Amino acid sequence: MQVVEVLADEGRVRVIRCVGDFDQGVLAPLAAACAAAADDDRIDKVVVDVSEVAFADSAFLNELLRLRRQLPTVLAGPLPARLLRLLELTGALGVFPLADGVDAARVR
Repeated sequence: MQVVEVLADEGRVRVIRCVGDFDQGVLAPLAAACAAAADDDRIDKVVVDVSEVAFADSAFLNELLRLRRQLPTVLAGPLPARLLRLLELTGALGVFPLADGVDAARVR
């Protein structure tokens, strides 16, 4: 099961909250939320709340990287151990700014 929730924008920052297991078969809601953020001229930055991601594969990471190429993207944690491991193994850990929680990420 997975949940993708777009929280109310604050200023020019959009928050996308991800909960559950994410693999290639269930990425459509995340892809749609990311595309909507990238297409919205009022948005300058996206915060992706990954604190409740139980599982993520390379397809999830690719979606985050695609978003990052279009808009500054901050990951709000704490990062779950499995996601942290994926980011470490792929060398993507240094690509994303990290913040402890959504509020801290909004101002980072």
